[in-house]
Amino acid sequence: MSKVSMAIQMSGLSLRNPIITSSGTYGFGEEYSPFCSPSLLGGITVKGITPLPRLGNPVPRLAETPAGLLNSVGLENPGLEGFIRSYLPKLVELDTSVIVNISGFSIEDYAHLASAFQNDSGIAALEVNISCPNIKHGGMAFGTHPESAQEVIAIVRKNTDLPIIAKLSPNVTDIVEMARAVERGGADIISLINTLLGMSIDVKSQKPILANKMGGLSGPAVRPIAVRMVYQVYEAVDIPIVGMGGISTWQDAVEFMLAGASAVSIGTANFINPIAPVDILTGLENYCQQRGYGSVQEIVGLAHQR
Repeated sequence: MSKVSMAIQMSGLSLRNPIITSSGTYGFGEEYSPFCSPSLLGGITVKGITPLPRLGNPVPRLAETPAGLLNSVGLENPGLEGFIRSYLPKLVELDTSVIVNISGFSIEDYAHLASAFQNDSGIAALEVNISCPNIKHGGMAFGTHPESAQEVIAIVRKNTDLPIIAKLSPNVTDIVEMARAVERGGADIISLINTLLGMSIDVKSQKPILANKMGGLSGPAVRPIAVRMVYQVYEAVDIPIVGMGGISTWQDAVEFMLAGASAVSIGTANFINPIAPVDILTGLENYCQQRGYGSVQEIVGLAHQR
């Protein structure tokens, strides 16, 4: 059998293969290096960065569910200056595309964060988080209204020359409306979905398990919702999609790509199997080879044609 090309091109973002790791599940890359060389992956997305350091939400902030994980970490991170000083020099040395996730509490925060990263910074793209359900101000508030989402993406577009990935929230009435709004704002790529807002209560103590009461649900339970949203958005916009939400096997990755994702991002599965991204990549490549595809890009959106 002939070798399959696994390379992906998405609006200025070049990946050696379509497998990316999700922000908040892969640290700053070094945490997983003993298990999986970053050079095997299309890219890694670092933990979300805010202008100032954050300790995150009080504990407990993780709760396992039958088919996923609730998290209320609250964007714990070293802040922009700490990230640039302590982490960026090591990240740019990695043999993979590095995507920096940014999150703010005001339009000005997003402008400030975006201006710190340009084409000469060694970063491949910015993922703009307007969909975090675990912080009380900003975050999801920007991602649930088309006008504010468009405004955030537009200000980021004015302040960086890097490709912009808009990370959308599933906690909306109309995901297509949100996708069109960020496309108008200047997004180059859309990533979806972020976590669904959820809650878990301890029947013994009769209290919420998470100190923050509510958190973001990820894992296999959200996958059918994510696939549906990728499918809908693919038909509505002209920019590529990074699909995520409960991907833990190569079959899951194929499903997202058939729905319209040009690349897929692995999140919660990393906690269960630290080499999950490599296992998924191997299965995806075998699938394409066995079906006679010359490039993995040939399967993107095929479910719409059939």
